[in-house]
Amino acid sequence: MAPIVRIPLEIGPGDPWPRVVRLAQAWAEGQGVVLRDAVMLLPFAQHLPLARRAWIALGGWMPRVETTQTLARSLGPGAASQPGQISFDGALDRLTARHLLRGQAFGQAWHKRDERGFDQAVASVAQTAQAFARAAAAMAPSDRDAYWTQGRELLSIAPGPGGTERMLARVAFEWAAASAAPVTDQLFDLQPSAWMVVQAGGADALTEALLLHAHGPALVIQADPDHAAAFSHAARIADVSQARCADFESEASRCAAEVLDRLNTGHRPVALISQDRLLTRRVRALLARQHVPIVDETGWKLSTTRAGAMVGNLLRAANPRATADDWLDWLKAGATDWPGVAGASRAMQAIETAMRRQAWSTPSAVDAQAMGDAPGQLWQAAQAVIADLRSPRSRSFNAWISALRQALAASGALDLLQSDDAGVQAINALHLDDAPVADPAETPQAMSLHEFTNWVDGTLEDASFVPEAAAGQSQASVVVTPLAQAMLRPFASVVFAGADEKRLGGAPSPHPLLNDSLAASLRLPTMEQQREAEMLAFIQLLRMPRITLLRRLDDGGEPLAPSTLVERLDLAMRKQGRSIAQAPDPQGRATLAPAPVPRPMPFAPDLLPDTLSASACDALRSCPYRFFALRLLSLREADELDDAVEKRDYGTWLHDVLHRFHESRTVPQAIGQDEARLREVAAQSQEHMGLDDAAFLPFAATFERFVPRYVQWLHERDEQGASWIDGERDLKASPVQWAGVRMQGRIDRIDSVPGEEGPVTQLIDYKTGSGQALRNLVKTPLEDTQLAFYAALMAQQSEAGGAVSAIYLPLDDSDGIKPIEHPQVEITAQVLVQEIGAELERLRRGARMPALGEGMACEFCEARGLCRKDHWEPVP
Repeated sequence: MAPIVRIPLEIGPGDPWPRVVRLAQAWAEGQGVVLRDAVMLLPFAQHLPLARRAWIALGGWMPRVETTQTLARSLGPGAASQPGQISFDGALDRLTARHLLRGQAFGQAWHKRDERGFDQAVASVAQTAQAFARAAAAMAPSDRDAYWTQGRELLSIAPGPGGTERMLARVAFEWAAASAAPVTDQLFDLQPSAWMVVQAGGADALTEALLLHAHGPALVIQADPDHAAAFSHAARIADVSQARCADFESEASRCAAEVLDRLNTGHRPVALISQDRLLTRRVRALLARQHVPIVDETGWKLSTTRAGAMVGNLLRAANPRATADDWLDWLKAGATDWPGVAGASRAMQAIETAMRRQAWSTPSAVDAQAMGDAPGQLWQAAQAVIADLRSPRSRSFNAWISALRQALAASGALDLLQSDDAGVQAINALHLDDAPVADPAETPQAMSLHEFTNWVDGTLEDASFVPEAAAGQSQASVVVTPLAQAMLRPFASVVFAGADEKRLGGAPSPHPLLNDSLAASLRLPTMEQQREAEMLAFIQLLRMPRITLLRRLDDGGEPLAPSTLVERLDLAMRKQGRSIAQAPDPQGRATLAPAPVPRPMPFAPDLLPDTLSASACDALRSCPYRFFALRLLSLREADELDDAVEKRDYGTWLHDVLHRFHESRTVPQAIGQDEARLREVAAQSQEHMGLDDAAFLPFAATFERFVPRYVQWLHERDEQGASWIDGERDLKASPVQWAGVRMQGRIDRIDSVPGEEGPVTQLIDYKTGSGQALRNLVKTPLEDTQLAFYAALMAQQSEAGGAVSAIYLPLDDSDGIKPIEHPQVEITAQVLVQEIGAELERLRRGARMPALGEGMACEFCEARGLCRKDHWEPVP
């Protein structure tokens, strides 16, 4: 082995590559090295054009400038891998790991017992096997057998704590040992006149192995500072400032403003360090509004692209438990032109409108014939696609890939994917090409739809979409890059967002199967090595001019402290009489004059309805503008297509249960019999309404507490002489005062109760809300519209006779069932009819319908965004 010369590179601002090249040339001349036969190895591919330009500027012969990977690929292909060997394709390697584990008896039992835990084990085995294979590839071929022998000894399976992890690690290790020889083995056969290595961010294991087996002279230019003095050296030269932001959005806007400020002052190119993926995406969107050309070296997850949504939503729609919302997500995210379906985009809108109007919360509830020709045709085409993809039985992996491709083609999405950069990358990541994927074993793997969907989701989550730089953007003013890849690059300024305790200098993720001691023995990166590499990359960044560090103080309600690396830098600077300055905010401030809007005052004499319900009358009384928007214009919020059982569904069900119960209860029974009958009717009603047992469980528990209380109250009422007459009765009336406008309503229940002057017709309205709110309401009877409306409606019926009373019956009060009576409801009903009639006459004559904006009427009003109450002119 020839001696290795190590020369430190002084870290400073500016382009380091001219100094690197001069050091290398001077050393080569001193050693008599023929440069044209030498090889210079660099840390990252981004350094290649920089170093080559520096050599060209120097003139004369230059060495071969490569990275270990580009040099190995240029020497020719490596050994062909066989099915089942590690491919370093995360998607395929997880399939192989799954097959390896399910091929064992313990794996099959594990999969049946805990499918989610088994999937986690599969991912851990694939990750660990790839790490072992990389560690083996970073050593000379002659040293590899000793590594495999050592690993088998260290990973010998022993009972006790950690046994499962050790067993999985052994499976991963043997899988890695059976892999094909890496393509980088060819590097050990090279005999250049000299190896020249630029080291930054720590030593590279493969490069160190090459130097140890080199026959000629070797040079290492160490761009990393001495660890002990790293921060003290950086503190002398760092041109750094910091900014504290309140939250995520303020950090994103401040970051974008910093970038724009650098561009406006000529400090370009700007390095935008991608330490927080979500934040970087937001900053990119803000810069795109200003038409800033950007080269993104990090990309974003394929699962967050439209192409990933197309594929993922299709598989979720194929799930037998898919909701109508799942189908809408798939159809709306997919192609706008379906093969054989004309006007698919408009048909899609019609389908969504029909589903929301009809409250079809499940795909099976949709009536294609009721939607019209084009929407019905599209829905039937969608059903055919799902039917072909959905399978009750397992399929092989290749069969699933073929079925998915056919489904995408049948819906027109495949053409859209092939015409989109992210779509092409999704096709490649999921192997949706025509060639079948080699199975990891001789027997094709059987997968259920659920397992295949999980595999697709994991693949799209792991793969990153890196957009290609558009024409003319190769020299973009802004480069989005990870922290490590920013080293030794001649950026004019740096904007570093996410310099907080969580994203910079925090605890790295531990290995899923190995502790740090075992990982170090097996030459895998330890947590300490990961922290050291991040620290060196941060120190390298500090040599660049004009660095701004940003962090937010609040992360979704969680307070954030500064990064430990930033605190170490600040401490080192303070020892030298400096400190990290506060960066001036480049964001402009604009003073906006208030521009209030007038309170709306519409009039619509020609839009008065033919009928009014109790709720419409209440809207007219509470706020005329709400009456105008919701009743006259028929505006409404789009309903959610959620199959979850809500309080409203429970109220509808309970009304139906009580109606069925009283309709069949001709004579009072014993308390036990009535309770049993009420539960029986409840089960029948739940089945009739299609309410799922699991989703309905909380309300079923509430009903169990309700049954004995209600039956006890009912029997006490029977003893007082009350009797049930009718329920859920629809009534209509045409008061003279309303001049042609009819009253219409449904009364929950009508009873006959004894009164001082004979039987009294009692109107009952069931309520599942707060009883106290109802008690407060009837304290001022003229404020209660609903019971007064029902009493007026009942008084207008031909069979009406005798006195009328009305009560609210709260069904959910914890202290029992206590009726709440509306006192003197007949008088209130007369006043209601008279006053509503007078108001309707005013509206016919063109009276305004102002937005009142008072009291509780505004708290949950659907029309608040229309009346714009929060933007009104102040009223003296």
